[in-house]
Amino acid sequence: MKKSVLRNYAKLIATMGVNVQKGQDVIISADPDQPDFVMTLTEECYKAGARNVFVRMDYYPIEKIHLKYCSVDELSKVRPWEIAKLKYRKENLPCSIYLDSADPDALKGADQEKLSECSRRRYPVFKPYDVAMENKYQWCVASVPGEKWAKKLFPGLRKQAAVEKLWEAILTSSRAFGDPIENWKKHNAFVADRCEKLNAMNIKYLEYKSPNGTDLKVGFSEKALFCGGSEPTLSGVYFNANIPSEETYTTPDKFSTEGIVYSTMPLSYRGQLIEDFFVRFEKGKAVEWGAKKNAALLGEMIKMDKGSAYLGECALVPYDSPIRQSGILFYNTLFDENASCHLALGDGYTNCIKGFENMKKADMKKLGVNESMIHVDFMIGSDKLDIDAVTRDGKRIPVFRNGGWAF
Repeated sequence: MKKSVLRNYAKLIATMGVNVQKGQDVIISADPDQPDFVMTLTEECYKAGARNVFVRMDYYPIEKIHLKYCSVDELSKVRPWEIAKLKYRKENLPCSIYLDSADPDALKGADQEKLSECSRRRYPVFKPYDVAMENKYQWCVASVPGEKWAKKLFPGLRKQAAVEKLWEAILTSSRAFGDPIENWKKHNAFVADRCEKLNAMNIKYLEYKSPNGTDLKVGFSEKALFCGGSEPTLSGVYFNANIPSEETYTTPDKFSTEGIVYSTMPLSYRGQLIEDFFVRFEKGKAVEWGAKKNAALLGEMIKMDKGSAYLGECALVPYDSPIRQSGILFYNTLFDENASCHLALGDGYTNCIKGFENMKKADMKKLGVNESMIHVDFMIGSDKLDIDAVTRDGKRIPVFRNGGWAF
């Protein structure tokens, strides 16, 4: 891929993604697949005004070794240096950039119950820091190609050719060719228009129906807002949390979901794929589920904690999105969720509640905002999915027809 194109992509992440402010610190978390791009991104963050840029490398195969040989007690410990890092983040609110390039099957065969138990034990320590930083800092998830990920998508190509093909798919989906900044300004304006129209409807609930068996109703509180595209921190700094992103999304009322929904794409969860699955809800809670592949892992996810069986997000994505048009199944939630309408089990978004900045945790709970240690998106959209909005004054408005916007 041309260096000039990759430079523009790095600039997009630094300026439209996290929108680095002068004197702000940046933390980049990346896999070791594209070190040259990480160097370029580091430089672009400094050019944007960063005071310091810290790079942290992650590697799933090492995590898999830890899971195999280390005890649950040792893996669950939160050490003093980890607390120090959390305090630094809380006090300084650095931009956080997550560059994903991991193999979708990286943790295949790992002890998922052990990983879940470690997460449960560590979560109470990390949660207060997450709450303290919520909606106060900029973050962005983007991707670069890894060899194993590329070979999974394009098995008939040699490694280098597969990586180049994946670069092209990532950059196209991310609107990174041509003038990326201008592309995203126009895209953000379009998404803002979708949100404005949805919020004007005063939606009580959405009804999903599809020939694959999906028959679902998802309700919302009176204060629910649809969001998407560029959004502000509490201090007014706008950023794009996902590159790419096609969704308009909101937070459901925790106890309102009724019916059954079928997945339309595989779900990449903890380095494994869950395929051809369904979830049935009663009074908001997942009460039945199944999958043709990795059903046990699906159950482990749903039973992670008290909130993991409830929905935390409802997102609308047209079937003709650029990612869908690519014809590529990415086996990566960042991309696949933006090719399809999706839901998320777990934690809800507080910024999707009108007046959230003046509310306490108890207020959010009363409005049905779910709380959980997980937030996992799964894809339910297709070219046959219809969605109707039922408003609080009793009107029924078509929102999606055959997978696309009906207005």
